[in-house]
Amino acid sequence: MPGRALLLLLLLLSCAAFASGPEAAKKRWAESPHGPMLERLLPPTFSESQLPEPKSPGAQLTVAYCVQCHNVPNPAMHDAAKWPRIVDRMVLRMRGRGNMGTLMKEMMAGVKAPGEDEKKAIVAYLQRNGQTPIDPALYPDLQSPAGEAFRLACNQCHVLPDPKRHTAEEWPGVVARMQKNMEWMNRVVGTQPIADEPQLRIEEINAYLRRHAKR
Repeated sequence: MPGRALLLLLLLLSCAAFASGPEAAKKRWAESPHGPMLERLLPPTFSESQLPEPKSPGAQLTVAYCVQCHNVPNPAMHDAAKWPRIVDRMVLRMRGRGNMGTLMKEMMAGVKAPGEDEKKAIVAYLQRNGQTPIDPALYPDLQSPAGEAFRLACNQCHVLPDPKRHTAEEWPGVVARMQKNMEWMNRVVGTQPIADEPQLRIEEINAYLRRHAKR
């Protein structure tokens, strides 16, 4: 059976075997004593409809399996080199094994893990749509004051993205979503803003990204 046809068959079987998607995940979180922990693993600012190639087998398998435990992952969270290790770790946890012993097994009760072919499809999809790291050699002003706000803010959570990933019109919306992610993570750990703590310099970040954006 050709590879794509096999993946489509696996996807149909997976979706028939268990409820998937954000609504099913919310139901599971509400019923699990570990729900609040699972729900807060990833920010809720990225939706299924925003996934690249949303109708592809890779995207649908990503939603079917990954959203059992947390909000929809953005493939651009990580670059291609990191995704295989991350997916391996997540699949291990879906199988009830990992770094939390018995608690992990309890948290993953009822969670379905992908088979090897499905896992390969998920990894290939995430790698294909992963973050493109910036090449500092192409952006000599990255280390200058003009690039400082972008450099310091964005590499806290992921590799610095290549500004040419988006157009000048697209970048402000992406940056706004990242700002919401950071605010959400701050609330999750229970901290309160400090009056004199460093703030995101949004205008400077957008200015740098627009200057080097995809034309």
